[in-house]
Amino acid sequence: MKKYILPLLLLVILLLTACSSSTGTEAEAEDAAVKSDTITYESETGPVEVPADPQRVVVLSSYTGDVLALDVPLVGVDSWAKNNPRFKEELANVEEVADTDLEKIIELEPDLIIGGSTINNIDKLNEIAPTVTFTYGKLDYLSQHLEIGKLLNKETEAQTWIEDFQSRAQEAGEEIRAEIGEEATVSVIENFEKQIYVFGDNWGRGTEILYQEMKLKMPQKVEEMALKDGYYALSQEVLPDYMGDYVIFSKDSEQDNSFQETDLYKNTEAAQNGHVFEANAKEFYFNDPISLEYQLEFFTNHFLNK
Repeated sequence: MKKYILPLLLLVILLLTACSSSTGTEAEAEDAAVKSDTITYESETGPVEVPADPQRVVVLSSYTGDVLALDVPLVGVDSWAKNNPRFKEELANVEEVADTDLEKIIELEPDLIIGGSTINNIDKLNEIAPTVTFTYGKLDYLSQHLEIGKLLNKETEAQTWIEDFQSRAQEAGEEIRAEIGEEATVSVIENFEKQIYVFGDNWGRGTEILYQEMKLKMPQKVEEMALKDGYYALSQEVLPDYMGDYVIFSKDSEQDNSFQETDLYKNTEAAQNGHVFEANAKEFYFNDPISLEYQLEFFTNHFLNK
């Protein structure tokens, strides 16, 4: 009998070793699978582990259009996005939420939350899902879209769109300058809560396209007062000083736009020449790809009568 004991012991040891090795391999495979489901995004506040293929995103800032343009599913957005006619169809079944609606956001079961750096409850939102914030204006408008692409693991798609859009916008700019003259000036204005604003080259409303890509000129007063901060609030009395040869009026019909009925406004060259192009402010606020595509089409149609 004794002669069989040693082989049997060796067989048991080999079986146990094999099982242990198999279990370890399976565990390593499971760990690898889990890790492949996430990526590490280097955010403004440090590295954040986020889904590699997010399927339930909540956006609490002006980046909704960036997410939509990259075909990533949304479950919650802020009121500004929800009220944007450009997003109406895509957001029909998406909930409107605010940074204070914590219970509602929990019910949406997001796998990623995107917000501006000034939103409330960032720590609490982080407990619900990985939360990444951006400081508005820290990056130029195209770099911002590229960062959203990196966050959503769609950097290639974002870069492809950026290169194509810049090419088309710059080409349109050459046509527009040839049409209106190299020295013609363009202003972008908006009226909000009885205050008139004029904008620089990086504050949405199509300013990035007009000034950065198309190389159109600002009136001297706009350059002096609005270029640095991005916008400038002015009184009706000095509005003519800020009206260019052409004016883009980002107009909200719900605001008091009675200044358009004054002689001061009507006597400006832009108004008299029919060079004030009115856009729906709710569609014009942002500088995400969907908004930018619409703005480019708007400018091409109005400046070139296409």
